[in-house]
Amino acid sequence: MNTVAENLFIDVKVDAAVAADPAVAKKLVEACPVDIFAAKDDGTLDIVTKNLDECVLCNLCVDAAPAGTVDVIKLYE
Repeated sequence: MNTVAENLFIDVKVDAAVAADPAVAKKLVEACPVDIFAAKDDGTLDIVTKNLDECVLCNLCVDAAPAGTVDVIKLYE
């Protein structure tokens, strides 16, 4: 799994195969209410790191991706 840049509150890990799949990338972009995910010009997944700390922990991205391929991590207790 690839890890995005370090953030204050939230980190997101996305399996490299999922990030490279335009169909799954599209699902993630559509699922996220705070625009953490975007599609690159080639359709692959881009993680918008400046939006990570806006995550509301809804897990819609986790539900939109194949099981075990997206992980939302709280960096606080």
